[in-house]
Amino acid sequence: MRDWLLYLIIAGVLAFAVSSWWGVRRLKAKHTRSAAWEETHSPELGQQKVAVVMNPIKSRSAEARLLIEDACAAAGWAPPRFFDTTAEDPGFVQARAAVDYGADVVVVGGGDGTVRVVADVLAGTDTAMGLIPLGTGNLLARNIHLDVGDLHGSVQTALFGHQRFIDTAKMTVENSRTNEAAEHTFLVIAGIGMDAEVVGDTNDGLKKAVGWLAYTEAGVRHLPGRRKKVSISLDDQPEQSRKIRSVLFANCGLIPGGIDFIPQAMIDDGMLDVVVMSPRSAIGWLAMYWKIVLKHKRNLPVMTYYRSGKVTIRCAEPMATQVDGDPSGDATKVTVQVAPGSLLIRVKDGSGQD
Repeated sequence: MRDWLLYLIIAGVLAFAVSSWWGVRRLKAKHTRSAAWEETHSPELGQQKVAVVMNPIKSRSAEARLLIEDACAAAGWAPPRFFDTTAEDPGFVQARAAVDYGADVVVVGGGDGTVRVVADVLAGTDTAMGLIPLGTGNLLARNIHLDVGDLHGSVQTALFGHQRFIDTAKMTVENSRTNEAAEHTFLVIAGIGMDAEVVGDTNDGLKKAVGWLAYTEAGVRHLPGRRKKVSISLDDQPEQSRKIRSVLFANCGLIPGGIDFIPQAMIDDGMLDVVVMSPRSAIGWLAMYWKIVLKHKRNLPVMTYYRSGKVTIRCAEPMATQVDGDPSGDATKVTVQVAPGSLLIRVKDGSGQD
């Protein structure tokens, strides 16, 4: 019986890898429906002051730098001002310096971590953010319909595209065992439980070699495990007790592989889509996988959806957390809250339409 379950898990993982790879090849990570409601609008700016927060260690950062400089020169604008991130500062100081410079648009060249940091600074301002996806997941770029393999196209959108306001969210992580607390902005999906364990245990070398597929290997290792008891409160309502493996908080739902993990999640609806996952066995995990891939509407008892503007989760023992694919520490309490329409972002013309 144990061998049969093992073979089933392996078959499911292989199917996930193949279907995800095929999704990247065929769909180029585009939604099959709109990720946002608001219409795009032109910034209607003549001369623009452009600032760039760049992670210089990314493999295509030098190429991106030249493309941005050439595009600004061709438009007759002042040369862009570059602010490179460092190992000590992932972009907080650089983003604030870009705002102080008076930039009309802050272009972010890097991965999801750099994007999160700059968004944290720009949220609540009228300064637009443009994306040059240079990371592994490039989650937000996929959810606003950028072709993450088209560097030139991303530069054109960041500098000359339309724009719209989208939601951001903050997750406050508290650990009663260590008395530590931290607050993290995220744009796509945060979580507590197994998903965060996988993110924290993914091999960096493998991720560099095969990209986001490296998470599959870590996922297989973390499939066995026990459910943990937590209390969940939505919008400050009375708590409910659940046994879970993971809880996800989604601002939008497209993940690598062209998979719309949470189809109902909209990036500008002022709400979070909360997914409580509580499978007991490999059968439960496979049922969830096929629900996501096939997009069937049948309810599963091991996968429950809620919508809320604020979520609070408490647990007796510390659990791992993550924001947009980056570990964010262990917590005995997390509070997640959406900030509607708080970030102005550059997008393709009419990217809110199918």
